[in-house]
Parts: sequence; C-alpha cells; structure tokens
Amino acid sequence: MEYYSWVLAFHVMSVISWMAMLFYLPRLFIYHVEHKENGKVFTDVIEIQERKLYEFIGVPAFWATLLSGIVLIILNPALFISGMWLHIKLTALLFLIGYHFSLNMIRKRLMKDKCTMSGKKLRFYNEVPTIIMIIVVIMVIIKPI
Repeated sequence: MEYYSWVLAFHVMSVISWMAMLFYLPRLFIYHVEHKENGKVFTDVIEIQERKLYEFIGVPAFWATLLSGIVLIILNPALFISGMWLHIKLTALLFLIGYHFSLNMIRKRLMKDKCTMSGKKLRFYNEVPTIIMIIVVIMVIIKPI
C-alpha cells in the first residue's frame, strides 16, 4: 500500500490529460467542419492539430489512465465491496472509452472529407465527456451509493 498514493496521483494526472483531449478535440472538429470553405490550408493546419492532440496526448493519457486505474484496483481490491459507486464509475468509464475511440473515427472521416456531422451536432457531441465527468466525480468524491 505504500505506493498507492503515488499511483493515485499519477492516475489523477492521467485523467486530467485524457479529459483535456476529450474536451478539446471535438472543438477542433467544429472548427474543421465550420471553416472548410476557408480553404485547404486552414483544414490542413486543423488536421495536424487534431492528429497530434489525439495521438500524442489522448492515446498515451488514455493508456496511463486505464493502466493506473487497474493498478489501483489491484492494490486495493476492497474498492469493489465499498459500494456501487465504483461499479457506476467503471460503467461511465466504458462510455468514455467508447467516446474516445469514436473521436478517432470522426477525425479519420474529417481527414477524408467524409464526415457528415454538422457543427451543431458536434457541439452536442462535445458535451458527452462533461456529462460523464460529472457522474464520475460525484461517484468518486461523494460515493452516494
């Protein structure tokens, strides 16, 4: 248990990095979709930002979050009997993982100019990680059930 606090600190930092990507990448998609008429130069720059954000921040932060979370559970398996809060958090995490991979699919469609999502739809889609984050934070901090 002496390493638990260190792993937890790393986990929180990883989650923050991952969430930063999950919050900002859809915003880049909105710029991409709504400013296509500004020319290829603009979309080329946005595509570079999208790729770097996803591949160099999002993917490593995702794996760091996932692996450190698994280590936390291994170090403290009693978490599973501490209430339903962890099960709800892990269920929310599954949705967040699906959202993470859906962003890559949207990114690839945008690169091929095959994305049919409007800026308005992307704005709604951009709220998904916020809703999931609220659920996770309440479960972790309040542990209501």
